[in-house]
Amino acid sequence: MNSFSPRDEQDASAVIAEAAAKGTPLTLMGNGTKAAMGRPNQTEASVSSVGLSGVTLYEPAEMVIGARSGTPLSEIVATLAEKNQQLPFEPMDYRPLLGTKGEPTIGAVAAMNISGPRRIMAGAARDSLIGVRFINGRGEAVKSGGRVMKNVTGLDLVKLQAGAWGTLGFLTEVTFKVLPKPERVSTLLIRGLDDVTAIEALSAALGSPFDVTGAAHLPAPDRLGARTLVRLEGFSVSVDYRLNELRRLLKGFGTADIFEGRGADALWQSVRDATVLQERGSDRAVWRVSTAPTKGPDLVARVATTIDAQWFYDWGGGLVWISTPLIGDLGATVIRDATKALGGHATLVSAPDSERSRIDVFEPQTDAVTMLTRGIKASFDPAGILNPGRMYAGL
Repeated sequence: MNSFSPRDEQDASAVIAEAAAKGTPLTLMGNGTKAAMGRPNQTEASVSSVGLSGVTLYEPAEMVIGARSGTPLSEIVATLAEKNQQLPFEPMDYRPLLGTKGEPTIGAVAAMNISGPRRIMAGAARDSLIGVRFINGRGEAVKSGGRVMKNVTGLDLVKLQAGAWGTLGFLTEVTFKVLPKPERVSTLLIRGLDDVTAIEALSAALGSPFDVTGAAHLPAPDRLGARTLVRLEGFSVSVDYRLNELRRLLKGFGTADIFEGRGADALWQSVRDATVLQERGSDRAVWRVSTAPTKGPDLVARVATTIDAQWFYDWGGGLVWISTPLIGDLGATVIRDATKALGGHATLVSAPDSERSRIDVFEPQTDAVTMLTRGIKASFDPAGILNPGRMYAGL
């Protein structure tokens, strides 16, 4: 397979225009740390953004950062940290789950809409993404958005590219809004709750006026027992007040201990990166299920009574991570029957290539949505050369 690593936008345009003229399908990628996600590509060449690196804009006072798409995420994090700022959406690191090496890129964060536990308060990556530059399937350079949140008229190409997994364009530059780092991070930890009671507690916390930035429940079938986590961030005085108020609110659910420091940070990182699921080994499939928070325990119960499942809840129960054995359809039928009955959608995040080739990775689309998706794909990539089949077969 030929591999291209353009050094600038003009090079990228030339590579993609030539591929379009020849009908050569392309794998679009950053540093390849998430190549084992989505449906396996069957392409003849790859285009990597790693040659497009470097911060192009950083205005700490305006809380805006722009960078070429191949810029390592770690470089963005370090640059922001120098000014005590951060990406609001707490992007997940998939490397531990996928067993991959290398440096994730900021372009992949945008292309795959990668977010973490703070999404419950700050929104997803797409909500902070305010500008993109990309090469469409004709080899044309396109710019959309800019340095402010509301400067878009007509079709919002910025949001359309976020979560398109490179099927609509090769990102060359992205711009994000950022936020100050909090002075203090503190977690209330309640032990021993069952799933239903834990979700009730998390719902109470999230329904309060106390700006919760993380809400997770770890059934954790080990010596640590079940743990229910509510995270608060901000100025220390404010955190103190909100901790006390939340303790009063949640006193009917048990004793809420205050958990801070490296141990708490490591625990939230394990929630963010779903490494909680690796306590029973990494040789299992991993599903990411979105549903209404109050439906989470019911959904898990439907799954767990049929297959050997391990799970935990994020976003107050609205996001359920489930691991299943590498047998049969990996639990696809059971999980998707549950989402159909209770509402929601499921994505197969981690499984061998052979399994991701035969099982729908993303929630199957209706005929009407497939037609719409096909039309959007054709408008951006008429030759169908950009990451073909990465999300859905034939698209």
